[in-house]
Amino acid sequence: MLRPTPDRVRETLFNWLQSGISGARCIDLFAGSAALGLEALSRGAREAVFVENDARVAAGIRDSLVELKATRGRVLERDAFALLAGAGEPFDIAFVDPPFARGGLAELCKLLEAQGWLAKDAFIYLEQSARAEVVRLPDGWVLWRETRAGEVLGMLARRRAPPTERDDERVSAT
Repeated sequence: MLRPTPDRVRETLFNWLQSGISGARCIDLFAGSAALGLEALSRGAREAVFVENDARVAAGIRDSLVELKATRGRVLERDAFALLAGAGEPFDIAFVDPPFARGGLAELCKLLEAQGWLAKDAFIYLEQSARAEVVRLPDGWVLWRETRAGEVLGMLARRRAPPTERDDERVSAT
């Protein structure tokens, strides 16, 4: 059963992301209705990758992309946990809203961080049951914003990657 992000939460999220969405690479894990990735594309994201394990739902997302002529979207029919366990390619924005009953939000955060799925200053949107214990963010992530609507807690985190050697060299040179 799909549990789309409530409209009010989605509107709030994209108001928060307003300045960072244009030209961004986005990954929509547990894509379901694809509402988050499609909204990102409609607001100027360079690319949206929809990860959906259910074959029928994935086909529906593909149909929506064709109908909307959204050529910058692609669907990966994969389990999000299995995908994230492999080597990643960095995304600017990750939408992470697994089914509440499945859980695993903390593990997904660790995989995103450890496997190279996030750009240096990536935004990560996390969605969980408002009744659940709030997920602990990985080191280097900062809670940027938070919203609640009914049973949903939506959190937008920002990744603050440690400085690279190049960054250290630039600081030393000044």
